[in-house]
Amino acid sequence: MARITGLGGIFYKVADPEKTRAWYQESLGIGGEWGAMFPFKKDDPEGFTLFSPFKADSDYFGPSAKEFMVNLRVDDLDGVVADLEGKGIEILGRQDEDYGRFAWIMDPDGVKVELWQQLGPAPE
Repeated sequence: MARITGLGGIFYKVADPEKTRAWYQESLGIGGEWGAMFPFKKDDPEGFTLFSPFKADSDYFGPSAKEFMVNLRVDDLDGVVADLEGKGIEILGRQDEDYGRFAWIMDPDGVKVELWQQLGPAPE
C-alpha cells in the first residue's frame, strides 16, 4: 500500500525571500537556492519529523502572530544557542524535556523558530 513517508518541506510567503534566505544562511548556516535542504539520515533510525496541529487559541507560537512555527532539529543545542547569541540573536526561551531540549528564536519575518535536540528514541 502506498503511504506518506515524511515531511517534504515547509513553504511560506514572505515579503523578501532573498533577505529571508540570507538570514537563515548567515544566522543558522542553512540555505541554498531553494532554501535549506536536509537529507534523511539513514544512520539515525530513532530520528523523526513531527507534523502536528495545535489548537487555534494556542499561545505556543507566541510572540509570533503567524499561524505556524518552524521546528529545526539540531545536534548540539548549547552550541547553536551560543553561536546565535554571538550573532546578537535573542533567545526567547529554553526548555528541557525527557524527549528533547528546546530553544526559540524569531526570524526576520516574525516566524517563531523552535530549535530541537532530540533525546532518546521517538515516543511510542
